Amino acid sequence: MTEPDKSSSLQDLDARLQKARASVAKAPSGALSKVGVRSGLGVAMRLGVELVSALAIGVGIGLLLDYWLGTKPWMMLLFFLLGSAAGFMNVYRAATGIGQGVGYKRATPEKGKESDPAPDVDGDETEETEAIGRKKE
Repeated sequence: MTEPDKSSSLQDLDARLQKARASVAKAPSGALSKVGVRSGLGVAMRLGVELVSALAIGVGIGLLLDYWLGTKPWMMLLFFLLGSAAGFMNVYRAATGIGQGVGYKRATPEKGKESDPAPDVDGDETEETEAIGRKKE
């Protein structure tokens, strides 16, 4: 059995990428700014909801425990503090993007080693990719 020619699929992918980049470059700036405003408003709403919901859940748990144990304001105060801490932690995580994707990990350069070079976005092959291509052949 023969393997399909991978170079034609890579050329097809390259053509589609160039077409997509060209369409983004031709898009009017007003269209992109409206999307940015909506996403900014969405992020602000999410941060507010994260904070308020954590506080409400904390206070609710505190009130239920106060009613059940008969310790009138103390459990509510304790869980208000715990809820506010959880709310601020959620806001911090959402604002910094921690935990947004599966397997998300920030790249930290090791001591004594340089960080990886930036990816080649203009479509030209670098010497590294040519060397890798020769190794696979």
